[in-house]
Amino acid sequence: MYLEPEHTKSRITDFEFKELVVLPREIDLNEWLASNTTTFFHHINLQYSTISEFCTGETCQTMAVCNTQYYWYDERGKKVKCTAPQYVDFVMSSVQKLVTDEDVFPTKYGREFPSSFESLVKKICKYLFHVLGHIYWAHFKEILALELHGHLNTLYVHFILFAREFNLLDPKETAVMDDLTEVLCSLPGGGGGSTGDGASSGAPGAQNHVKER
Repeated sequence: MYLEPEHTKSRITDFEFKELVVLPREIDLNEWLASNTTTFFHHINLQYSTISEFCTGETCQTMAVCNTQYYWYDERGKKVKCTAPQYVDFVMSSVQKLVTDEDVFPTKYGREFPSSFESLVKKICKYLFHVLGHIYWAHFKEILALELHGHLNTLYVHFILFAREFNLLDPKETAVMDDLTEVLCSLPGGGGGSTGDGASSGAPGAQNHVKER
C-alpha cells in the first residue's frame, strides 16, 4: 500500500533535502551528527507514538519488516525474541539513555565526543531504521487513516539521505526497504535513487523466506 503513487507523492514539503543534510561550513562533524541524530530520534519516536495503540503484542508478535524479523540483543549480547512494541521500547529507551548521556552526547562547552561516537551513531540509526520500516510495513493503514503519510514520507526521505551522506547505514541493512527508498528518493526533493545492493522487499517470493537479524 505504501508504494502506491497516490501515497508516495505525499509530502509536507518539497524542500531539497539533499542540501539540508550536507555538513555546513565551520560546523564540527560530530556536532552535526549529534544534533541531527537527536532530532531524528525525537521525530521517529513521535511518529511511532501516533500508531502505538495499534502496535500490540497481539497484532505484532514479532518485530517484522517485510521478510525480515529483528531480535533485540541485550547488554551481554544475548539474543532476545520480543514483540514489536517491546522491541521499539528497547530501542527508544536505549537511545534516550545515550542521547542524554553527557559522556556520549556532550552539550557543555569544552567536552569532547568519545572516540566511539560515530559507531554509536551508526547503531542508533540502524535501530531507528527498523522502527521506520515497521511503521510502513505493519501500520501504514493506520498512518493513512490519520492522514500522517506525508509526514512519514518526509521524515523517511530526510533520514535516509542524511544516513547516506555520512555512511551511517549499511546498504544490506536498508535493502529490506529498497523498493520504497527507490520511489521516494527519485521524486522531486528526494535526492536521487537507491544505493542499496539491488535486493528488494517487493521481489517475487520475498515473503516466503523469513530472514532473522
